[in-house]
Amino acid sequence: MQPLHVQTPLIKSQYLKNKLNKQVYFKLECMQPPGSFKLRGIGALCQEELQRGAKAFVASSGGNAGIAVAYCGMKLDVPTTVFIPSSSNPIYIDSIKSYGAKVVVAGQVWDEAHQAALNFAKQHQAAYIPPFDHHTLWRGHASMITETIQQGLSKPDAVILSVGGGGLACGILEGMHQHRWESVPLIAVETKGADAFAQSVKANTLITLETITSKATSLGAKRVAQKLMNWVTIHKIENIVVSDEEAEQACFNFAHEQRILVELSSGASLSLVYNDHPILCKAESILVIVCGGINTTHFNKRY
Repeated sequence: MQPLHVQTPLIKSQYLKNKLNKQVYFKLECMQPPGSFKLRGIGALCQEELQRGAKAFVASSGGNAGIAVAYCGMKLDVPTTVFIPSSSNPIYIDSIKSYGAKVVVAGQVWDEAHQAALNFAKQHQAAYIPPFDHHTLWRGHASMITETIQQGLSKPDAVILSVGGGGLACGILEGMHQHRWESVPLIAVETKGADAFAQSVKANTLITLETITSKATSLGAKRVAQKLMNWVTIHKIENIVVSDEEAEQACFNFAHEQRILVELSSGASLSLVYNDHPILCKAESILVIVCGGINTTHFNKRY
């Protein structure tokens, strides 16, 4: 069965080369058909569930994962229901519905929508497709590293990505170890108010946030996957927390440079290269995963 995701461009930033004297590469997962990296792992899991005989898909999402599941449901001709929290932007609901899926608004944050989706899946004997915490998702996301190598990227000095629930990080780390990038540090970026991973690393135990206060709602998991905490013990991971304002400004910088709009989740990781963060002082070659995202409404107030 052919994968549902597409190969995305890997581009080098001339602007940042001139500004920083560094090679900065962007892996443009925003170019996946549903708008984010989520399609890689979710597509793989949906195909697995279909082969097991699934007759319906159920998902819970702050936005982008639900869109990916809805897209897979359309492509595989499987009825799909997506549970989404009330805190998510209506743009996600419109996008999910555009692929023919049913949307149910449940709870104020993803964790509450997640529980409602689990209950629904059990009652209706549907296949539950989680947004970030599943080994098939991680394997699917790992394909990004394979792809960047096929596109000519040698082992970089750092990999930067944004963290919500941790699915992207777990996948990228899996891919890095598949290709002998064990010595390359992973820089995990979160926004203040959605920084469950950084707080968990600091406390040396999984922390559950009381609430999500960041505007980057697609990063708004109150608790990260245990698997990501396991990775902390075997791979060098640097935790960085940025403000919503820094993430937003990086989105504008990226739009001006590359003529591509991305949401705050991408802006979080992009902010490190545009601000020449001190953690990058020794890195000469940097890979940034531009995770994508549908909610670009923050551009409305400037343009």
